Amino acid sequence: MPRIPIFKLGHGPDQFDRPVLSSYTPQLTLEGLSAGVDNLRHDVYLSPKFVEQMRLQIARLIARHGDVERVLTSDTPTFATAGRAFGNLKPAQARMKSEPAEIKTLLTKLQVAALSRAKAEHNISVDLLARLAVIKFLRAELVGQFAQVLERCRITLRSYEGIRQHTGLELRERVAAFQVGKKAVLRKAGQDLFQSLQEIEKETLARMRRSLFGDTPGTDYRLFINRLVFTDDGRDDYINADHYVMLGNWDRDPDRFPQMREVAGSFLQSLDLGPAAKDPGAVDGWLNSPDNAQELVAGGAPDPSTGHGLAQEARLALWVKLLEEARVMEHVIASYEVMPLLSEYSPRINAQQLKNGLVSREECNRVEKLIRQHGRLSADSLFAAVGRVSGCHGPDRAKIAGRFLRDFLRYHRDLRRLEALNSALDSVNLIGNEKLRELSSVNGTLYEFLLPDEQRPTEEKVLHHVIIKADIRDSTRLTRSLMDRGLNPASYFSLNFFEPVYKLLPKYKAMKVFLEGDAMILALLEKEGEPELAVSRACVLAREMLDIVRGYNHLLERAGLPPLELGIGISYQDSAPLYLMAGEQRIMISDALNESDRLSSCNKRARKAVERLESLFNVYAFQTVSDADAGENADDFMMSYNLNGIRISPAAFAKLQKEISLEPRHLDAPALWGSERYRLHSGLVAVGSDIFRKIVVRESQIPQIDPRNSSFKGWTDRAYYEVCSNPAIYAMLGEEGAAGV
Repeated sequence: MPRIPIFKLGHGPDQFDRPVLSSYTPQLTLEGLSAGVDNLRHDVYLSPKFVEQMRLQIARLIARHGDVERVLTSDTPTFATAGRAFGNLKPAQARMKSEPAEIKTLLTKLQVAALSRAKAEHNISVDLLARLAVIKFLRAELVGQFAQVLERCRITLRSYEGIRQHTGLELRERVAAFQVGKKAVLRKAGQDLFQSLQEIEKETLARMRRSLFGDTPGTDYRLFINRLVFTDDGRDDYINADHYVMLGNWDRDPDRFPQMREVAGSFLQSLDLGPAAKDPGAVDGWLNSPDNAQELVAGGAPDPSTGHGLAQEARLALWVKLLEEARVMEHVIASYEVMPLLSEYSPRINAQQLKNGLVSREECNRVEKLIRQHGRLSADSLFAAVGRVSGCHGPDRAKIAGRFLRDFLRYHRDLRRLEALNSALDSVNLIGNEKLRELSSVNGTLYEFLLPDEQRPTEEKVLHHVIIKADIRDSTRLTRSLMDRGLNPASYFSLNFFEPVYKLLPKYKAMKVFLEGDAMILALLEKEGEPELAVSRACVLAREMLDIVRGYNHLLERAGLPPLELGIGISYQDSAPLYLMAGEQRIMISDALNESDRLSSCNKRARKAVERLESLFNVYAFQTVSDADAGENADDFMMSYNLNGIRISPAAFAKLQKEISLEPRHLDAPALWGSERYRLHSGLVAVGSDIFRKIVVRESQIPQIDPRNSSFKGWTDRAYYEVCSNPAIYAMLGEEGAAGV
């Protein structure tokens, strides 16, 4: 390859502004983890059930893509044994299906369990270790299960020796094609696994991780969602052609990756990028950021009507010139023209040979000869592509060069991500030997990642608990109104409130503590070994209770019946509740019961004063004496307003901050007396493995008022907390999807 000259833009450094380039260096660091029995790597033991079922699913996936399902399900005398080894497949089955839903379910359950363990240990590296272990396992099983499927096919073929030779010959041809097409089969199976991992990350893991840990800038999870993760060294002609750009692979190809990287690096160094351009690490960081292609050459279509566009046009001309000087421009054009030809001519004709045939007349003749030998293929598409490559000039040539720069930077980035991932995988030791597992476990260096139903049973030891009290407002007046109309208040409350709420309890692992005619008390218990998310889930449950009442109120208003109004209080206690026995009935004793009662209450005078404000918020608290006068009995001098709102205790808010990541939010809303200082916090709560809900918590100071006329006297040092229930708040904050997340 000729030496690439270093050019400088001819317009002078003062004419164009220096481009602003972003930089990115993929890396993955595991911190706070114990070294395993070899003192070098981290010992990981994956769920036996996960391993067994994933092996079966990967084998089915390989059999389907290799078109040998019929071989493995053939009705032969010896297949019974092989069939049992393959997962109890019956000979009558015409096809074996690899079920993506099952693969996704297995991967989701294991990775969600790992994320929960990382939260329990307060170390995100535990989750990173699990993700690495899963990738390492899947990589090994792709190769291992291909060998297993091939061996089972051979066992089946032996049973046809001497009998049913016609059928045996057909199956033998299938197995031979399967063996020859190993690389294609593994590529297709690997891409299916990648697709499942990508969907799980997007649908479940990313939101759950954000809920539990917030933003994690030091952890690059994008390394796991890399299309090259299941390829050999990141070089696969078909994946490159479909998702990046197909570079050369043969020694004589001028457009191999090292040469093209040299061209791209020379392009950056020829620009006025300052002293950093002399640093190979800085150049590599720029090449890892595909957005730089847009900044530099506008994707091959700059706008010359602006100064920035003129600079991009000049840089694009330089980029094209560098490609021409390196004698790779025709290869770049051919790499895009070959894409539609692959489905027609490959794998009969090698993809690289096909691409080179679009550039070299000699290679084109060889490809044409191969097409004629096949008999059923036409060379028309090949000749048309050759014409388009040779006829690409001027603006079209520059546009392709701009597109190539973007695609090459994407490939460069993902190749570097793959290198970082491979380096991290070297630190993982997958334990498959029971003796080593026991040794590592005894020494406290084993990281076990099990499915939920494999978790070792622990004693039902309750560590903490949360109490929710939902109080129906003006129940006496409401009961009298219903009875005056000849209606049954008991069935009214039951159908419109109690029964719908009961259906929610299993979803949140909540239990009924006590039921009054106009109130419901629920509890969420945090047990040893379980994720500590009781407060956050209680907040979401309370929101859903209000949503239910709000929905029923629309129906009640249409029927001319009075609506239900609630006040909900949530209290947290950092201990297990106590119980006394009344016959066979257990009665809970907890300070949280009394506190939740106060939090759910609504003072009539406070309601009369606040309702005139038409506020977005549903909870307020007022103190009628100063902090000094209140002393330790401040609750005795409190006037509370809670109408269709959710108020949580300070202890519950402190626990909520530990359970999920809360981000500060801003909302322009009227303030009490023009000087109220409140803060909003937004967080994502994982209700299930793929169910998430947003909550917004308002933190505000308690004002001191004159109890005689409710006039403002000043702000106290105490705070109160509201889980916002007004849908308008979520809409204003851009959280419209909160109810359905």
